[in-house]
Amino acid sequence: MGSERRLRLFIYARIVVSFLFLAATLLLDLQNKTIEMERFQPGVIRLMAFSFVFSIISLAFVNKQRFIQLLTNIQVVWDLLFVTVLILFTGGILSPYSFLYLLSILIAGMLLGRRQALYTASLCGILYGTILDFQYFGYLTFIGLSQEDAYQFGALRLFYTIAFNLIAFGLTAFVTGLLAERARLSEEALQRSSIDYYELAQLNSAIVTHSESGLLTTTVTGRIRVFNPYAEAIAGLSQFDAYDKPIETVFSQLSGCLNSDNYTAKLEFEYRRADGAVIILGYRVASFTDSKGKLAGYIISFRDVTNFRRLEAALKKADRLAALGELSARMAHEIRNPLAALCGSVQLLSSAKGLPECDSRLLAIVTREAERLEVLISEFLMYARPTKPQTELIALFDYIKDELIFLGNDPRFANVILQNLVPESAEVTVDPNQLHQVIVNLLHNAADALLEGGWIKIEYSQSFESSIICITDNGSGIAADDARNLFEPFWTTKPTGSGLGLAISYRIIEAHGGSLSVESPPAGGCRFVITLPRLKK
Repeated sequence: MGSERRLRLFIYARIVVSFLFLAATLLLDLQNKTIEMERFQPGVIRLMAFSFVFSIISLAFVNKQRFIQLLTNIQVVWDLLFVTVLILFTGGILSPYSFLYLLSILIAGMLLGRRQALYTASLCGILYGTILDFQYFGYLTFIGLSQEDAYQFGALRLFYTIAFNLIAFGLTAFVTGLLAERARLSEEALQRSSIDYYELAQLNSAIVTHSESGLLTTTVTGRIRVFNPYAEAIAGLSQFDAYDKPIETVFSQLSGCLNSDNYTAKLEFEYRRADGAVIILGYRVASFTDSKGKLAGYIISFRDVTNFRRLEAALKKADRLAALGELSARMAHEIRNPLAALCGSVQLLSSAKGLPECDSRLLAIVTREAERLEVLISEFLMYARPTKPQTELIALFDYIKDELIFLGNDPRFANVILQNLVPESAEVTVDPNQLHQVIVNLLHNAADALLEGGWIKIEYSQSFESSIICITDNGSGIAADDARNLFEPFWTTKPTGSGLGLAISYRIIEAHGGSLSVESPPAGGCRFVITLPRLKK
């Protein structure tokens, strides 16, 4: 491609020079011309016109790669012929255009290389020496070159002229060849470097585009430049929309992070996505410099670590529950034995005749509270040491339909609209009895939040690996602080609740290999999300 550009440049230059030379020749004042020049002028005009046409034709073939080498050789040969004929038309030994041989050598060196430049210099010396010798011996009088002009030079001066031109031609060929070789090597090195930079740019673009984490760069003042697809998905903005925006307008939590000296620290913040979901983003900031070592901007990488934090919390909770299960089993055993003895004693006392009414009422209270304590211990054991699920494949739509019929007579649902939006084709693998306990607990909690009536929707969706059951109400919702403790045992916002219903539900779903979470929909209310492993067929 470099030789093609150079060839095109030389052809353009010849076109311009030929045109200017032709125009200048035509505009010469013939009254100031000598008889000899009047004789040579028509030949020069035809030569310039032919050179102009030849250059135009050559230019048409430059774009054809297969003709480049041949066309280059033709251009060099033509330059030699052109200069030789021009010297013949303009007085031979008296011609002022012998220096054009130097340009021919220069062009040959730049287009073809050092060796061809030396060949061209040799040929130029032969042609120029031949013209001068032939004119001196009178062999060119038939074309109008006077022998007298050569005689006026003298043999010695003629010899010096030829010798000096040969030396000039040789030096020109040597220097031009040397420069052309260096230019070629530099051009090849530049081309290799350009290819390397292009490959690096492509690789960098591929890494940034397909990175599984967010990546953005900013200027020193905090204006966004690079904004990769992961960042676009998180922020809901395209690269075009985010470009040149202050980083605080996209991620307000990052305000001031660029001024921190601790660039290597891993930090986190909560971020509300465009779809309303609140996620946890872990990020790291690093500075980068320009070629002069000056601060050029910052690189911020971030990633959604919500699932990691949830998993971390679940693992910590599982550790606590494992220890709690062992302790609770022993405590329940130790409590139940004296509780059974206590209940038996109270029943014997209650069956005695002649017992005062006030004592009977007190003993009834003791019996009722003992039974309540027994229920509480049973629920706590169910939470701390849940039984292994006996799973089976069930049709979820019919299952939910039966559950809603079961709850139809419950007064808590008198002013509540229950909507079964589960697809009829949905199937899940669960323990039906344990799922019944979970569904009832969640529906009771939803109904308790709808004191003035409302609706509860039960929906189903699935991903590649999970089946998802959502129970959503349009009640007053749940505070963020309450949501963090919602599945903890003995934690409740109800005045009469034990605080074990949701905790047991969480443990049941966890025993199924799934998860139970709560979230606040953008439209308000509360949504419980049951995630179960998807059925493997």
